[in-house]
Amino acid sequence: MAKLSKEEVKHVAHLARLAITDEDAEKFAEQLGKITYFAEQLSELDTTNVAPTSHVLPMVNVMREDIAVKGLDRDVMMLNVKEQENGQVKVPPILED
Repeated sequence: MAKLSKEEVKHVAHLARLAITDEDAEKFAEQLGKITYFAEQLSELDTTNVAPTSHVLPMVNVMREDIAVKGLDRDVMMLNVKEQENGQVKVPPILED
């Protein structure tokens, strides 16, 4: 098992801007060691005839046909607008002069 030291965990935590105690570093070192051990076991598998995948299930993007359709008529849409000016929606300014 690839055992990580408490100092290595504290170093990585420092790089990630995480404050951890010595007790946490010890606990995380043990947990991360178990994770790396599991990853090492996976690398022992023979994957020569296994095609690379990004997902365990075959996924296909299903897209609808892109058809242009007429939108709402401007006059009808403007009936729902509180304030308008020259056929455009008037909104409060967000920038000052």
